[in-house]
Amino acid sequence: MTDYISLNNYQDLAQETAIYPDIDPSTPGNPYYPALGLAGEVGEYCNKLKKVMRDCNGKMSLKFIENAEQELGDILWYLAACASELGLELGTIAEKNLEKLFGRQARGTLQGDGDDR
Repeated sequence: MTDYISLNNYQDLAQETAIYPDIDPSTPGNPYYPALGLAGEVGEYCNKLKKVMRDCNGKMSLKFIENAEQELGDILWYLAACASELGLELGTIAEKNLEKLFGRQARGTLQGDGDDR
């Protein structure tokens, strides 16, 4: 597969491979399972990155980058499943996130903390 796909198309295709308890494509059924999977995959990625810092003085090898691509793919799959379970679309989530970030940039509030900046 060499063509780029939209986030919503990815989400639809990923949903076709989803197998877990209480999954119901028509209504939110089990938001917990994919959320826990997402946390696990993010943890795996961070743990591998930590080992690059510890064992390789932070220098990322080609092998690490190839493995990171796979881990990030797993993270994306679970993120798509989380969105699907809540009846949300990844494309809409991405657009709203960029609107928020560009608004913060325009107000000079990208740095700092708090949701309402």
